[in-house]
Formats: sequence, C-alpha cells, structure tokens
Amino acid sequence: MSQGNSNHEDKDFATKLIHFGLEIDKATGASSVPIYQASTFHHFDLDNPPAHDYSRSGNPTREALEHYIALLEGGARGFAFSSGMSAISTAFLLLSAGDHVIVTEDVYGGTYRLLTTVLNRLNIDSTFVDMTDFEQVKAALKPNTKAVFLETPSNPTLKITDIAEIASWAKELGLLTMLDNTFMTPYHQRPIELGIDLVIHSATKFLGGHSDVLAGLVVTADESLGRRVKQLQNGLGTVLSTQESWLLMRGMKTLKVRMEASESGAAKLAAWLSAHPAVERVYYPGLADHPRREVHEKQSKGYGAVVSFDVGSGEKARKLLGRVRIPLVAVSLGAVESILSYPAMMSHAAMPKDVRHSRGITDGLVRYSVGLEDPDDLIRDLEQALEA
Repeated sequence: MSQGNSNHEDKDFATKLIHFGLEIDKATGASSVPIYQASTFHHFDLDNPPAHDYSRSGNPTREALEHYIALLEGGARGFAFSSGMSAISTAFLLLSAGDHVIVTEDVYGGTYRLLTTVLNRLNIDSTFVDMTDFEQVKAALKPNTKAVFLETPSNPTLKITDIAEIASWAKELGLLTMLDNTFMTPYHQRPIELGIDLVIHSATKFLGGHSDVLAGLVVTADESLGRRVKQLQNGLGTVLSTQESWLLMRGMKTLKVRMEASESGAAKLAAWLSAHPAVERVYYPGLADHPRREVHEKQSKGYGAVVSFDVGSGEKARKLLGRVRIPLVAVSLGAVESILSYPAMMSHAAMPKDVRHSRGITDGLVRYSVGLEDPDDLIRDLEQALEA
C-alpha cells in the first residue's frame, strides 16, 4: 500500500510515467527501484519498530509500485496483488454475507465465475444487467444492495457504461462503486475523477505490456476505503512478489507510447474489418457506429487497442484461429505482440453457452488485442486467414 503524491499532480501523464517520485533510489542514486528480495526485516530497536517488518505486510519494492499506480489513477492509495483476479476477489471481499452487488452483464469471465461459484456460496448475491441502460441498473436495486461493479468498455463486446451517471446515482444511495479499468488504463480513463470509489486493473495486460508478469492493482479514492483494502490485502496475503513488482514498473514506463501505437493499429484494423464481407460485425469504440460512442468519448481520451469481431459461426472462428500467422492465439491481451483470443473457449468459458449468447458473446466472436506490429502486416495476415 502507498499513497499518491500531490507534488506530481501538475505534471503531464507522460512525465508521471517516468518521474513518479520513487524512481531514484535515495540511498544509492540508482535509476531503478531496488528489488528488496527479503521476507523479513531486522528490528534494530524494539521500542521503535521499523517501517517494514514482514514482506506480506509491506515491502519497499511493492510499495513503490503501489505509490506509482495511485499517482497515475489520481487516487489516495494503491495496492498490488498476485493477479488481476486476486485484486478483483479482494475488492469483492469488502462485501459481507447477505450483501448484493449489481454487475455489468458481459463482465470478464473470471469475474463472472467468482461471483457465481464462490461468492454466492458466501451468501454474496449478484445481479447482472446491461449497464448501457440506466433504467435496468436502477431496477436491479434491492434493499441489501451494497455495491455496483462496472466494466467499460466491457469484455469482449466493448459495451459502454456512463461512469459518471452510475457513480452519481450510487453515491446518492451510499453504494460502493468498483470499476475494472484494464482495457483503458489510466492513460485513457481515470474513473476516480468521475466519482468511482475503487479502480481495479489486471496489470498483466496493458500496464505490464510484455506477457511476462502476472499482477493485479487496486486504487482507492480515499484513505478510509484504502485502510479497509489494506486490511484485506494483509489478511489474505494476496500480495505481488518483489520481482514482479519491479517488472511491472519497468513495463509501465512505456505505457503511453505503447497504447498510442497499439490504438493506431487497432483503429486501422477495425476499419478494415468493417468492410470485409466475411465479417458480420465489428466491436470497437472508435468506429462511428459503435453504440454509445459519444458516452465513451466523454469519459475516455482514446478508444483502446482491443477489437472484437464476429465471423458468423464457431466453425469459421476455429478456421480463422488456425490460419493466422502473426498474433498469438492465446488467453490475455494488452501485450507488445498481438493476441487473438476466442472468448467462448478462453476468457468466457466459465459462462454457460446460453448466458454467453444472450450477452452477445457468440461462437463466432473473436477478440483481437492489437500489439506493436505493423498494422498493414496484421491486415494482410487476417486477409489470408479470412479468405481461406
């Protein structure tokens, strides 16, 4: 856990990525945060305990990362976890038995699985709604509703929720708001500034950016909520290791340039797919006809690097996945290499088929996370795969 630093608030985002306050080691002047590969710390004076005593409770390397993400999101406190799902699980454990949460309907499959197979056994109830329709959100309210969990753009159909609208309504009712900001990152979208209480990242994705680290991050809007998350992090022990904390900080330094390059490629790919006869539908917030594009533009600086598209059937999707030559065919997204995923069998395999289909996650839907390759090469590769 660490706190954001107001001394850096006047800097541009690109500058904050490099100069976040702890980038230079004060003891040696080293230009990289040291990896404190220690599980425990010596007490020189029992009457004056050290700042760190055990790495589960706090480690200087991890705390530098936690300070970093709190600064980027404009929050009060940041926390680093062993995975994105570890961060999401910890956030949901702010709730208690008997509580109810309203959730974006086409949420990430791992979040759906957690809610429907684990938290339901703990008597934490959830209702999934189409959050593009504010009336559905309000209609889902129950006497025991305690929180709202948003994902925008949603995964994988990129539906857009009006963050400020939901946050304002929830605040009036005293509901906790949580938002998964993995797709947009704080470079494009800062939900805390729009009224959200708690922001979550699967930092494995765009923040890490190199398919070499598993991590989750949480940022709270205020100190009080931060203390509650810290208690859970320490009690559950779901902390990020020092080595992966360091790797994640290294990846985050290039977030801006990576996001800009990947987004440029995604926009070009989405436009090309929209005109291809073998593609039935394309989902990308940057397309002129994407539903609620104007809402997205109001709350985000960009459109992201994820493009989903439907080729019409599971058979065609499988053939496409078997023919592409450049992207990884894999789980995950947000890396320097492009990744083509099949939600029906990967990210959303935990959803029953009828539930998936009702949310637009068809057997023909594939999700393309555009990396840093030349977009013309990606298009030529897709063209030969689709024609086959």
